[in-house]
Amino acid sequence: MKFLKSGFLAVCVLLLAACGGVSGSPGLNARLGELPDTRAAHGAAYLQPGRPTWVKFWASWCPLCLSELSETQAWRQDARLAGVNIVTVASPGFLGEQARADFETWYGGLDYPQLPVLLDEGGGLARELGIGVYPSWALLDAQGRVQRIVKGRLPLEDALALAADPQAALGTRQTVFSSIPTTTTQEASSMNSKTIYLAGGCFWGLEAYFQRIPGVMDAVSGYANGRTDKPSYEDVVRRNTGHAETVRVTYDADRLSLADIMQYFLRVVDPTSLNQQGNDRGTQYRSGVYYTDEADKAVIQAALDAEQAKYSRPIVVENEPLRQFFEAEEYHQDYLVKNPNGYCHIDIRRADEPLPGKGGFDAARWQKPDDAALRRQLSAEEYRITQQNGTERAFSHAYDHLFADGIYVDIVSGEPLFSARDKYDSGCGWPSFTRPIATGAVTEHEDLSYNMRRTEVRSRSADSHLGHVFPDGPAAAGGLRYCINGASLRFVPYEEMEAQGYGAWKDKVK
Repeated sequence: MKFLKSGFLAVCVLLLAACGGVSGSPGLNARLGELPDTRAAHGAAYLQPGRPTWVKFWASWCPLCLSELSETQAWRQDARLAGVNIVTVASPGFLGEQARADFETWYGGLDYPQLPVLLDEGGGLARELGIGVYPSWALLDAQGRVQRIVKGRLPLEDALALAADPQAALGTRQTVFSSIPTTTTQEASSMNSKTIYLAGGCFWGLEAYFQRIPGVMDAVSGYANGRTDKPSYEDVVRRNTGHAETVRVTYDADRLSLADIMQYFLRVVDPTSLNQQGNDRGTQYRSGVYYTDEADKAVIQAALDAEQAKYSRPIVVENEPLRQFFEAEEYHQDYLVKNPNGYCHIDIRRADEPLPGKGGFDAARWQKPDDAALRRQLSAEEYRITQQNGTERAFSHAYDHLFADGIYVDIVSGEPLFSARDKYDSGCGWPSFTRPIATGAVTEHEDLSYNMRRTEVRSRSADSHLGHVFPDGPAAAGGLRYCINGASLRFVPYEEMEAQGYGAWKDKVK
């Protein structure tokens, strides 16, 4: 059914174009050309017409991205890529990136004169293309149309092959990097990642939807729980193989629980519709959740039971172990990125809505008192550190040796900053964490004091000075060490989180 619908749309577009009603999409080249870069120029200066373009999306907090800046710059001088445009895009204010002014100041301290960095403030392009991990690459044809999306590190050999043939097979499966920094495939496998398989009608929309959800590392379309091996799309549609169109969702369990995944899933499917979602009908469009961990079954069932209370008709979502999963053909992967007008029964924009009870960042809740109130609220040491960028003596604060369950909040505003789950004994003399409690909970700023180049960490709401972040943390946890003054924090024990209004963050601790 979805092929009929998308085919019908394509025919309509062609007929309109023939009659002069549609001139055809100019692609993304025009929009890239309008983006400012870090040198007071615009993207058009780097885009030669009539050439394909590699666009690299990256972030200042991503260790892998930073390690590749020299390599990406070198590509622009490589004779083998002489016929290909190469630009990079940073997205201030999106996925934890710094504000534009801060990013420009930070990048201005680096030395990559031949690397174009276009600034897409707010991440409009990244959102449109479903970029949710860094680094990610988009290959555009000479007209600026998306030909391929690659998540993770892109070796030069693969870049050359794909520029010649966008459908070429990659030399190796690419490592996916989420907004939690990782540097190698081995380290990525050490993260607390989990996988669940979701069937909810046409997999084009479900895949695109989950790719936009923070904490989802990867979403891949495929066929699951049928009666045959390695089915093709034609087999699934016409040969009664019993497979369901399914999306394999890999997520960071430190940021999302399976219960969260179920809430996201159930908000975009009709759980009472048997073998049908939207305009798609057939057993391949049935709804189901397929698990590989037996412990997941109870979590899934609890979510389905809670959802049943909303309906008079019975819920028909399958809750079964995964028997097999086969990745769908390449043209199905990232289909809605390649075909923005493709049919989709799912409202992908709902991925941007926070879950109930997890309303995300609320600036109105975490207020910084005026200076007079701060001086009454804080000790002289706490005021010196948070308001005057001070540093406490190493090994002097009790939090350096505290490893009880709970969260650490900004002593000024009360905003949650770090979880005890991410705290470790670094031996440096200050409380150390591998990551903030949530993306964007802290901001990063270049610090050139003491003739050093360091990255300062401040709280988001109250702008309290917290400490610094260094790239020498545990490799398996992302490689970062957030070295934080204990005097800038207030510890909330796990047992008291509910009473103190932090119940929504309990899943970040246990």
